[in-house]
Amino acid sequence: MRWSLAAIAASWIAAGFTPAAGQSLGDATRGADLFKNECSACHQVGSGAQNRIGPKLNGVFGRRAGSIEGFKYSKSISRMGADGLEWHLETLDAYLTNPKTLVSGTRMNYPGLAKPEDRAAILAYLRLWSDNPRDIPEADPTASKREVELDPAVLAIQGDPDFGQYLSSECTTCHQSDGSDKGIPSITNWPTQDFVMAMHAYKRKLRPHPVMQMMAGRLSDDEIAALAAYFEGVD
Repeated sequence: MRWSLAAIAASWIAAGFTPAAGQSLGDATRGADLFKNECSACHQVGSGAQNRIGPKLNGVFGRRAGSIEGFKYSKSISRMGADGLEWHLETLDAYLTNPKTLVSGTRMNYPGLAKPEDRAAILAYLRLWSDNPRDIPEADPTASKREVELDPAVLAIQGDPDFGQYLSSECTTCHQSDGSDKGIPSITNWPTQDFVMAMHAYKRKLRPHPVMQMMAGRLSDDEIAALAAYFEGVD
């Protein structure tokens, strides 16, 4: 159902906040149209929203990932929620840019939204339906010090799998080298780009696991590329 601006504004007042809460992020009116085109096949938001293929997005700002009772989440996003992932401006912007940046095994089969102004508009619209509109920025989501998008030169690094094998011993103290998934996610046979994006998301503290943040923070771009090359082809 498409809501008029008057209806949206009335819902803001009923929820106890003003249009400025959403509009400060981007063009919420345009975001409503983008949401319809990009998101509504799987998600609902607004009055009467229900869980569909994806969870309803009312109150998404400030919500712990994987926390809507009764919705069947993927194992990967449930784990990320248990690690402490919450949906705020920065993490939502990263997820809209490329879902696998934050949740490698997500079932959200979406290629991402490349234009920062499109993401800002959708986030402004979603903000209007959140119960607790806090941490409103003074600038758009891409002004963060922790940039979401990686320099193409970083993604283009050709890692040395032999060097990656040498480095991998710290990884396999927790992750199973045979690729099995026993209480901790597998990291074998990932596409290299997914592995690199995930490690840089830990390095930039977009992914919340403190041990992984520490481990990734020690690694150079070349070392991350080497690990990605090794784990992609490991038997």
